[in-house]
Amino acid sequence: MKGKNQKLKLLYLAKIMQEQTDDTHALTMPQIIDELAKYDIEAQRKSVYDDLDALDFFGIEIIKEQVGFRTYYHCGNRDFEIAELKFLVDAIQSSKFISENKTKELIRKLEKCISIYDAKLLDREVKVTGRIKNMNESIYYVVDAIHSAISENKAIKFKYFSWNVKGEEEFRRDGAFYQVSPWALHFDDERYYLIGYDHEKKEMRHYRVDKMREVDVLDVKRKGKMEFNRQDKAKYNEVYFRMYDGDIESVTLKCKNTMANVIIDQFGRNVTLIPAEDGYFTVNVDVAVSSQFLSWVIALEGDVIIQGPDSVKTAMKDLLGKKFM
Repeated sequence: MKGKNQKLKLLYLAKIMQEQTDDTHALTMPQIIDELAKYDIEAQRKSVYDDLDALDFFGIEIIKEQVGFRTYYHCGNRDFEIAELKFLVDAIQSSKFISENKTKELIRKLEKCISIYDAKLLDREVKVTGRIKNMNESIYYVVDAIHSAISENKAIKFKYFSWNVKGEEEFRRDGAFYQVSPWALHFDDERYYLIGYDHEKKEMRHYRVDKMREVDVLDVKRKGKMEFNRQDKAKYNEVYFRMYDGDIESVTLKCKNTMANVIIDQFGRNVTLIPAEDGYFTVNVDVAVSSQFLSWVIALEGDVIIQGPDSVKTAMKDLLGKKFM
């Protein structure tokens, strides 16, 4: 009498071959039949030969090797190489916005792409200095809602918060909902940002996705298409997300030559470094002038100096006055 799972034989055979074989681990025909029996499937050699051929034709590569008097079978090419999966695991483990639980869940899913033997090679811990894993997994559902709204050409509403001195979420606008037309998601410094048209402020703004709560897609068509299309997307990303909010100005910086790497890392390779007196260069950058930008300059301890315009130099003096009063 055949086993009760006979109709699932091909599926279980694929599972056995993908999980238990790889380039260094193979199964003989008797071993394959024994593994099928564990799933209450009775199999004859001839039918298994045909099934292995069917899997190979379907795209699950089955390699047959003769060693002495024995024939071994194993899976060949897979969707991911082990090196590629290690790279993905490293990226997931080092990402700030992915929670610990979601990190483990994603890695378990990646392990299903390879054999149980290769999966052990993914069981490693990546050490990243200063890594803070986001404890709130709602970000995944927020991102999904935003993508849905964009594809459906709909606006969304949400509450937006800041952290208070007690480490608690404190909603802005007294807890009122923001109504925003989402136009793009931007990923910068391991964080997601929504670029959208604020219906109340009537302008393009960006929002930290992990600080959005109670997100809901509205039955309202998006606004702000012209405003979004008028933007220089690359410049918007560089100016705002590297230096936060503020009025955009062209700022001239005088830098020691040793700061060339820092400047290019911060503003990209398209900036022009102009040689100045011995050991220095100048560079003009468009930035959103804010306390974050000014503090970044201060942190470089005189190796980068603001030369102009005067309004930005004044802002720097005011900030220094506040810091040291």
